Amino acid sequence: MSPFFVKAVQLLLSLSFLIILHELGHFIPAKLFKTRVEKFYLFFDVKYSLFKKKIGETVYGIGWLPLGGYVKIAGMIDESMDKEQLAKPPQPWEFRSKPAWQRLIIMIGGVTVNIILGVLIYICIVFAWGQNYAKGDDIKYGFGVSKTLEDYGFRQGDQIVTVDGESLFDDTDIGHHLMMRSIEKVTVKHKDGTQETITLPEDIGKQIFASGHYPAMSPRYPFRLDTINPEGAAYKAGILKTDKILKIGGYPIQYQSDFTYALHNKRKNDSVAVITYERNGVVKDIELTLSKDNKLGVLMVSTDKEAIKSRHIDYSFGESISKGISLGYWTLRDYVSQFKYVFTKKGASQVGGFAAIGGLFPDTWDWKAFWGTTAFISIILAFMNILPIPALDGGHVMFLLYEIISGRKPNDKFMEYAQIVGFVLLISLLLYANGNDVYRWFFK
Repeated sequence: MSPFFVKAVQLLLSLSFLIILHELGHFIPAKLFKTRVEKFYLFFDVKYSLFKKKIGETVYGIGWLPLGGYVKIAGMIDESMDKEQLAKPPQPWEFRSKPAWQRLIIMIGGVTVNIILGVLIYICIVFAWGQNYAKGDDIKYGFGVSKTLEDYGFRQGDQIVTVDGESLFDDTDIGHHLMMRSIEKVTVKHKDGTQETITLPEDIGKQIFASGHYPAMSPRYPFRLDTINPEGAAYKAGILKTDKILKIGGYPIQYQSDFTYALHNKRKNDSVAVITYERNGVVKDIELTLSKDNKLGVLMVSTDKEAIKSRHIDYSFGESISKGISLGYWTLRDYVSQFKYVFTKKGASQVGGFAAIGGLFPDTWDWKAFWGTTAFISIILAFMNILPIPALDGGHVMFLLYEIISGRKPNDKFMEYAQIVGFVLLISLLLYANGNDVYRWFFK
């Protein structure tokens, strides 16, 4: 089975699961407050449905457009823009007839379910599979570091001792922490055995992002070439997977991290790198024109299976609850933190749509990875849905909070216009994100 198909199936299954539970988060409190729900749909039924069946007062169905799902609640100004219903006098079973606090609970139900679901999945993952981690000497060759970190005193081959005075659970997470967390000091052990505490500036994450070399610290290992991408610069220049890369721009290449470091910092010019390689005992130099992402199109594998020794820890169910809540919290916090990169020219160009989300799943079926990615997406959906944008749950919540605080309800005409503006904005963002996916597919 092709990796594309495996990823597509996982994406469809994950999103279907999350959408149904999200909409149940609206559906259940609506029914509890005796509010009529006219439709409950997985995916959008533009013009027609793949399946539909009316049970009681609700039509349950599956649409053909897999961009989300919805529940149509009677008397609510939503994406259906049902003006005919709203022109009639309010009925007791309608959304608009319910007290503001009930309407608020109905609207935050979906986001609440996504947060709780994400945490519950993390709890189950930790309980079922435990966690793997590596610390100190487990990382045999230390870390490769970017030029940005070298400028602050880090050295190639450093090992992590503490971060802000505390030991990391997993030292291999240091690259992620530098980008997403507010880290002030990192204590490292250099290859000569000495320890040094390095103070970092407040904007270190932004500096790393701007450099384009991230993660800025990653475990290093000796390598050999395994696969040469036929579309990549290395293949076009004639590099073979049996070749041994010796230098890039005169910089000695011993570990895979040296490869990345040299491509970013030892180029002949903006687009050309000089590669020194050995083939059949003969050493040659060749100039390669890099792709826009500064990659050669090669896949490397470690020649030392002991380069990173993985430890394992299992948790009791009680410990899993605490750990799962922590994972959920940090997943949300880190995702919010990364928005400081999105709102830059470079970050905006990296925003992705469904292809990017699908890329989060593994090439082969792995239940642990599937559920981990599903938990991550669930928390992302919660955050995105609560943004105060009309047409999203957060937009409705914003107007309901205004009503509760001021005692005045926005008029229906204003809500209609706000819904239209929000819908246009969401469609524009959707087109932009998926347009980026298409661009990367064809040009990178």
